[in-house]
Amino acid sequence: MKDDLKGLRSRIPQLGRVDWIGIRPGKRAQVEARGAVRVTAEGGLEEDHYSRKGGKRQVTLIQAEHLSTIGKLLGQGPVDPALTRRNLVVSGINLLALKGRAIRIGEEVELQITGDCHPCSRMEENLGDGGYSAMRGLGGLTAQVVRGGLLREGDAVSVC
Repeated sequence: MKDDLKGLRSRIPQLGRVDWIGIRPGKRAQVEARGAVRVTAEGGLEEDHYSRKGGKRQVTLIQAEHLSTIGKLLGQGPVDPALTRRNLVVSGINLLALKGRAIRIGEEVELQITGDCHPCSRMEENLGDGGYSAMRGLGGLTAQVVRGGLLREGDAVSVC
């Protein structure tokens, strides 16, 4: 018997992987790549300028596979994830299918996906002419920390 649409939307059997972690220490500061970062429900990613209690944008995520698409739209190779100013690059699982869902990263961290992470005007500055338009629809998602812990590059990403 075929699944109905609701059943198909609720089933996400794939596991993703954290390919890259970046911290934005200040509003216009360069993004710093990290191999691991501590995450708290009280403040999000430690040392990130969006660290604050209760924000729906404590963590930003972007699909690794979209970095190549964005680059192609700009007539170049895959874009450097630091230029997108997102915290996590995730591969192997469709992030857009996770909207409104809780996800687990590694053994400890749990995030609630809160919405789209739309590109800002900085994308023109970072990616060049057309950077904003190239990122439209591919900018990733925002999340709030439900449970903190140590988040590492290579950690598995799954639906809770």
